[in-house]
Amino acid sequence: MKTEKIKLEITGMTCEHCAVSISKLLKNKHGVQDVQINYKTGQGEVVFNPDLISKDVIVHTINNTKQYKVKSMSCCNIDTSHYDVIIIGGGSAAFAAAIECNNQGKTTLLINGGLPIGGTCVNIGCVPSKFLIRAAETIYHGSHSNFEGISFSPPSVNFQKIIQQKKQLVAEMQKKKYIGLLDNLELVRVVEGLATFVDEKTIVVNEKEEYTADKIIIATGATTQIPPIEGLKEVGYLTNATLFDLEEKPESLTILGAGYIGLEIASAYNRMGVKIRIIEFTERAIRNQMPDISEEIQKHLANEGIEFYPNHRIDKVERVGSKIIIKGKDFKTNAPFEFVENGHIVVATGTTPNTKLLGLEKIGVAKLPSGHIIVNEFLQTSVPTIFAVGDCNQNPPYVYTAAYEGKIAAINASACCVEEFKRVDYTGLPWVIFTDPQVAGVGMDEAECERKNIPYEVSKISLSDVPRAIAAMDTRGFVKLIRHPETDKLLGARIVAPEGGELVMELSLAIKYGITVSELAESLHPYLTLSEAIKLAAIGFKKNVAALSCCAS
Repeated sequence: MKTEKIKLEITGMTCEHCAVSISKLLKNKHGVQDVQINYKTGQGEVVFNPDLISKDVIVHTINNTKQYKVKSMSCCNIDTSHYDVIIIGGGSAAFAAAIECNNQGKTTLLINGGLPIGGTCVNIGCVPSKFLIRAAETIYHGSHSNFEGISFSPPSVNFQKIIQQKKQLVAEMQKKKYIGLLDNLELVRVVEGLATFVDEKTIVVNEKEEYTADKIIIATGATTQIPPIEGLKEVGYLTNATLFDLEEKPESLTILGAGYIGLEIASAYNRMGVKIRIIEFTERAIRNQMPDISEEIQKHLANEGIEFYPNHRIDKVERVGSKIIIKGKDFKTNAPFEFVENGHIVVATGTTPNTKLLGLEKIGVAKLPSGHIIVNEFLQTSVPTIFAVGDCNQNPPYVYTAAYEGKIAAINASACCVEEFKRVDYTGLPWVIFTDPQVAGVGMDEAECERKNIPYEVSKISLSDVPRAIAAMDTRGFVKLIRHPETDKLLGARIVAPEGGELVMELSLAIKYGITVSELAESLHPYLTLSEAIKLAAIGFKKNVAALSCCAS
């Protein structure tokens, strides 16, 4: 984006309102980035993109008012190589930082490389995956009923049209929520390319153009971690970056990894008629959660036909004709296995931060062995003028935490002193896995309480004890609350339930603001809503919920 500046001598201004009127008039012109008008001196400065608007149009806009006239104009050079802040990245964290930098009045350069503007969430992550999950749910609920007396014909499914609509949605969201915002960010310039550090305040893009800044925010995100399996590269594989664009429905998929990405992909494509096999090298799905969570969600997904192979390690894959042969060992039985895949292999074995090519070693930015950048509570790296936000640092890797961190980093990068810095606060951070039933959580589970030597009690109720679930003939899942027995404060919660993610914010706020479990139990929850499960689980610390009447407390 080119930038030029002109200085104007303007006659006819008599008050501050005149200066404001001219400023508004010019700022409404496409291509004008910044306007400063002083009625007392009769001077004005306009920063603009010469590819979008000319100097003559700017002058004509003022002269056309009849009241104000440009007496003289002079051009001046503007430094397009130095900025107050440089942001490396183009996703949610980067845009949140850019918006806040613009609000703070900081000249900002946003360097985007890799994925298109918008990053993972809108292009290959949250938006397309949740679209496909909802489309698959429509297919499933259009062919299955929990109620006697209701039957369905198989729904008509045009897989290609589903994917094409997904692409259209992604394009619209990218334009509306990212590209379309740039016109309003007058102080933000965007360049495309690979950024690497020259020194603590200098970035080179595509090994050619150098830019400097007082502060730098790294927001480079993460990509799929590819396991070192013999033959995998030669055979070929898909990730969420490529799978979601296939317009021809695969016959089958073998998914490597039973984490949240693998389970969400499995849920969506299985319900769209794709045969799914999940291979997991550890003993269970979503292994970072307690075993009861893993067992519950795996049971329901298996009931829909998804095949799980835990404790399986793949040693080699090879292509024989149109088929892929997958070979390895079952850790539990120590027996070899061999699977034949007629469709595709999908890699969902976790992510790795995009930090390898930044040249951080040259400037002393500390990283974990995983490659994640180490940051403090202010999101500063080991180099105080450099911040790191989103999936590239060691904090929780969610799109909403990335955007949150982007804004805080921009505030801190704009602050005049440390005393004005804001801290990140992840007290009561909620999360959701969008399977069906959904898995949601907040705070600590039993294992974390034990690691930290915190006393705890658990109340766990099945959805078979929740009136809403009973009436809906869908009692899959449970609600589990974990409290401190001495303070009665909620320490954490885990939910497995249809639309269980809609329940987690109540529990998040309870943790954040210190609402006790007794207060949750005494709160009035509407009868025959799923949220009543929270109340019942809270009551469960003192009473047997199964022995209560429907509305009893």
